[in-house]
Amino acid sequence: MQMTINGKKVEAREGQFILDVARENGIGIPTLCHHPGVPSWGGCRLCLVEISHPDWPGWSKLVTSCLYPAEDKLVVNTKSEKVMKTRTVILDLLLARCPDSPEIQTLARAYGIEETSFKPREDADTCILCGLCVRICAAVGTNAISTVGRGIDKLIDVPYESNDYAACIGCLMCATNCPTNAIPFEETENSRTIWNRDFELLRCEDCGKPIGTPQQLDHYAAKNNLPRSYFDKCDECRRKEAAAGFRNVVFG
Repeated sequence: MQMTINGKKVEAREGQFILDVARENGIGIPTLCHHPGVPSWGGCRLCLVEISHPDWPGWSKLVTSCLYPAEDKLVVNTKSEKVMKTRTVILDLLLARCPDSPEIQTLARAYGIEETSFKPREDADTCILCGLCVRICAAVGTNAISTVGRGIDKLIDVPYESNDYAACIGCLMCATNCPTNAIPFEETENSRTIWNRDFELLRCEDCGKPIGTPQQLDHYAAKNNLPRSYFDKCDECRRKEAAAGFRNVVFG
């Protein structure tokens, strides 16, 4: 199927979303809560675009590009006046929520916002409540964290604010994928601390690079039905070992 994005004719495949098609064609659309490894949610709303269609004469609407499916003859504008005004308001609100977030400050400045026009949140952290960390944790299969509460009391925490972080395996997937680096962690040569838990940090038996926590590697082994020993080496060393084995088979 063929679509038009910002006046450019582009090809799209069945099952793709507008954001996917735009990125494949080098067309930038800002987003904070999107990650290709988890289902889209549309929480940050920054990826709004304006769409129209030859079959909709005189009519258009704003949609989240990460959730709206590609469609033949669809006309997409990522920088229309309506899109830019709405995106500016969203960033203004995000800056009020997280006035000290470098990531939000940078995005806001790109849209001409140096200071929020709303009242900044007092004692603000840098969490925008996009929920990406929760969705990634669920994809990993641990469900160690969730959104808790509603309205102004909403936050990211363990379910029911139980203060029980036992389900966390210390994989850092939530922290390293957070768009505003809002999840703190500490790492030393032999330990890792996140979500109020201290973990031993294991290293590759060949090269010595850190490869994860015992809980993390146990979880991956069980989830993928692999022997635990498979994870005693880092990916690079496993590839080298496999390549060496292949050479021995082929060349003797």
